[in-house]
Amino acid sequence: MAIEFTKYHGLGNDFILIDNRSSSEPVITPEQAIKLCDRHFGIGADGVIFALPGENGTDYTMRIFNSDGSEPEMCGNGIRCLGVFLADLEGKSRTKDLYRIQTLAGVMSPQLMADGQVKVDMGLPKLLAGEIPTTLSAGDTKVINQPLEVAGKTWEVTCVSMGNPHCITFVEDVAAIPLESIGPQFEHHPAFPQRTNTEFIQVVSGDYLKMRVWERGAGITLACGTGACASLVAGVLTGKCDRFATVELPGGPLQIEWSEIDQRVYMTGPAERVFAGKL
Repeated sequence: MAIEFTKYHGLGNDFILIDNRSSSEPVITPEQAIKLCDRHFGIGADGVIFALPGENGTDYTMRIFNSDGSEPEMCGNGIRCLGVFLADLEGKSRTKDLYRIQTLAGVMSPQLMADGQVKVDMGLPKLLAGEIPTTLSAGDTKVINQPLEVAGKTWEVTCVSMGNPHCITFVEDVAAIPLESIGPQFEHHPAFPQRTNTEFIQVVSGDYLKMRVWERGAGITLACGTGACASLVAGVLTGKCDRFATVELPGGPLQIEWSEIDQRVYMTGPAERVFAGKL
């Protein structure tokens, strides 16, 4: 069976998008996703995203297979790409469309803006250790500036879940972090029973952060939307940044807000089509 796909990226975090609306289960396996994501022998991507029929009154359901075949609960850059992909499938103008999408992290709502950006209501951050999950503190307490031993060094970390786990640490210079060697040690640390995404953050000013990320199941990526959201929340919790800030990633900037009114996190950034093909 021929399967059509379209490739999109959000700030260089790239995905293979598949129209899966005719089935409630992904049309390819995690093993096939690994092969498709290979940048030498496949299409090349950080993950494969499936647009499935909606559940519980939502417009669509989102499933994702990472480049290592694992399945994350959510993906911030990915859901922006999915919003644009859905508008393209429906033949819409990409202007002011709002979708309610079921994910493993709950219902997310990407809105396509008139300026071409996509704004996503990312929901309420989860702050308790048991929700993240991590064993760094008691399950009903927050993990803020907790010591964590990694690679022979003690790091101060703050943990946040945006439907998926994040471990955030603030550093003087993100460019100096040996991400390729240290990222896997954070991801697989015993303190994180479901592994973790890890963000290294340099505070330039209260409304401007620089970020590098090691993503659970994908490794070094050019951007991570949920990670940018979690990092701003961590910055607010530690008194290092404002509730609205630009988060500069290797692939470009995201605008992140942790609303003081409704306590929800909002992410705004681009999503661009790259090319289409058939498997």
